[in-house]
Amino acid sequence: MQIIIFEDERVSFLKPLANLKPVYGLVSGFLSLDEKFQHYIGAAHPLSYHLRRYLAPFFSEQHPDRLVNSIEDDDVLFVNGRLICDKRVAQIVATGGVDSGHALVQGDDLVLARVRRDRLRLDQDEMLTDLIDTAELSSGLVVDKVSGFRMIRYVWDAIGFHAAELKNDSETLELGCIEGNVHPSAVMVNRSNVYIGADAVVKAGAVIDATEGFVAVGCGAVVEPQAVLMNSVYLAPWSKANIGAKIYSNVAVGLASKVGGEVEDSIIEPFANKQHDGFLGHSYLSSWCNLGAGTNTSDLKNNYSKIVLDMGSHKVLTDLQFLGLIMGDHSKSSINSMFNTGTIVGTSANVFGEGFPPKYIPSFSWAGSAAGIEPYELDKAVGTARKVMERRRVSMSLSYEAMFRFLALREQGGEVFI
Repeated sequence: MQIIIFEDERVSFLKPLANLKPVYGLVSGFLSLDEKFQHYIGAAHPLSYHLRRYLAPFFSEQHPDRLVNSIEDDDVLFVNGRLICDKRVAQIVATGGVDSGHALVQGDDLVLARVRRDRLRLDQDEMLTDLIDTAELSSGLVVDKVSGFRMIRYVWDAIGFHAAELKNDSETLELGCIEGNVHPSAVMVNRSNVYIGADAVVKAGAVIDATEGFVAVGCGAVVEPQAVLMNSVYLAPWSKANIGAKIYSNVAVGLASKVGGEVEDSIIEPFANKQHDGFLGHSYLSSWCNLGAGTNTSDLKNNYSKIVLDMGSHKVLTDLQFLGLIMGDHSKSSINSMFNTGTIVGTSANVFGEGFPPKYIPSFSWAGSAAGIEPYELDKAVGTARKVMERRRVSMSLSYEAMFRFLALREQGGEVFI
């Protein structure tokens, strides 16, 4: 049986976070959805992957051992890539998933479906279509209604599930293991819930407080003097918490990212910068983003009501009282920027100027309070992205540049080809 993690038609609800990554590249807790699939299922069962065509070359470059967008077996188990995998999902897959010809459906979400190859709609190259039409896939199957699965349905869900997922992901850590270099004047509270990886450095006067939740400092990560980490905080390998940082309450900092100021209940993907003073709360900061000094986000309305998101073409009421900034890859804010509750910033956008910017800023744009919103010239956007990546010793590959350019042309209404 071939197991395929797939993308479906709800990708559009996850923009801009899923613009340059498949839906299972999203993070909730400190693991991506893909990492959760690999942890719970991948060790025992090889996984195949389906994703949009323009993402596939770079994804294959990053994961050369994975089968992408192809069918190699007559018996196929489709697993929704928006599913947050856990022990329950792993147990279902371990016992064969579902019977052939059956599907598990939660609300209007297809969770799992097991089908024969001859029922699938493939293109002339015998590859899967760009997005799986779940209604078509489940048509003619025996549908079993289910509940209790956690699914990423909207762009804010990764934040909504984040606190619970941090707790779940902490089960993968060797808490109580202190391998790195901890300065004698640093303070560790509740060491049994602390992990300090090899070659990590915790400097003088830092406070690691795991009284509630856990604190993990990954291999090679650095906690600068007088930084405070408490109540479920994860610093990925080679990341850094700057001098005097206040990192508390459900924060995940990705690989080689830098964080400072005041941060709570937020997800920071790899290679992102939030180095300076300023508040980031209940927010999602994608890779290669940079928040200028003094950038602040609001994550709670003055009237304490549920937050409404402006999606560009329409507005939608979330079920969250706390929601800050959602920022796509390669976007930036200037010094002293201010973001209102529930602001969405697209991919490769530049935000600057006085006052609050709009609550929706499209991808590949310059957004200044006086000048309004103007398109970002594509070659300049590519050039800046390349420089940003090179500063972290990451080369922009041809496949990454092609993916980046494809997205820019599509978002700006230009002609694109697959």
